[in-house]
Amino acid sequence: MKIALFSSLNVIRGVALGTIVSGLAGALAVATVATPVSAYAATEAVPAHHPLHKKHLKKEQHAAVSKAAEKKAAAEKVAQADVRKEGRHERVRYTLRAHGRHGVVHRVAFEPRSPSTAKAFGLEETPEGVALRSNIAFVVDQNTSEVLLDKNSTSVVPIASVTKLMTAMVVLDSKMPLTDQIEVTDEDRDFVKHTGSRLHVGSVLSREDMLHIALMASENRAAAALSRYYPGGRPAFIAAMNAKAKALGMVNTHFESPSGLTSQNVSTARDLVKMVDAAYQYPLIRKFSTDRSYDVYPGKGMLAYNSTNALVRNPTWDIGLQKTGFINEAGECLVMQATIHGRPMVMVLLDSTGKYSRFADATRLRKWLDDFGGQRITSADAGGRGT
Repeated sequence: MKIALFSSLNVIRGVALGTIVSGLAGALAVATVATPVSAYAATEAVPAHHPLHKKHLKKEQHAAVSKAAEKKAAAEKVAQADVRKEGRHERVRYTLRAHGRHGVVHRVAFEPRSPSTAKAFGLEETPEGVALRSNIAFVVDQNTSEVLLDKNSTSVVPIASVTKLMTAMVVLDSKMPLTDQIEVTDEDRDFVKHTGSRLHVGSVLSREDMLHIALMASENRAAAALSRYYPGGRPAFIAAMNAKAKALGMVNTHFESPSGLTSQNVSTARDLVKMVDAAYQYPLIRKFSTDRSYDVYPGKGMLAYNSTNALVRNPTWDIGLQKTGFINEAGECLVMQATIHGRPMVMVLLDSTGKYSRFADATRLRKWLDDFGGQRITSADAGGRGT
């Protein structure tokens, strides 16, 4: 009886325990199924410190920066266009060296013929521009006297050995025999700049040879010797130079030396056009100034001279007359008569910087004349007085 009862209780306990276990298992199953749903839902809102969130934020920031940069670039283009548009009518100031000092020269203004033409004398690097390193530039049609380019043409500045064109005219005007022998003495040495010369004291050459190397190779002692053999000596020669300048209408020109080694030999680009045009009327000046080389025999061997102008050796140039010049106060100078497309031109380039800059400027001017036919570019001081 007791055994049977104990067995019944065990059965009841087993059933109850099974029920409890089954309930716990069911609850656990429900929890297992429900958990992934909430977990997956949580991944949709990643915390701020999570790597995925940072990557997404960087993409958004990059996109925002790109849009801002595009807007800024567009604004800058508009601003630059406005500046270019306004710049066509602005005045430009240039600085010109004079006697080793810097001084402000005339304001110069340029009004373009068309929007494509460069402003301010073409000094800006544009496809149509003329980027010149010469502080003074003047280009004139020799036949019509039409001014094609004018940059500070009335500024009075030292002209260095460009002087020798006037020296040559005074020598030839004297009608003295070109075969006369001229000797170099101590009086012909340079006591101003203390430059040297290949013509030693005691050298003897004909007046013609002296004139030849003075024009072609800018031989200073040759020019000095020529002036000393003038009737009345060097003082009379210099007086004749100034008288000739006055007769040519060179009102802003003055000479103190036949060689140009002094900074007291001064002129303007406008006056120099008159001098070049006058010198061009002398066949001997045209010939001697444009020769490439010439040999002389001063008494002790032979001296071979070459032109100081590299352009005369360039077959693409048709140069009828030329003269170079340089002293520190004058800078690199060049005057030329040249024919471009059948049109005779007179070019004056003064106070350029750099040994070859004057020749490069002449080449740039020729290209500009080739490309644009010489659209007139003038300065505001075109009719004013020299400085």
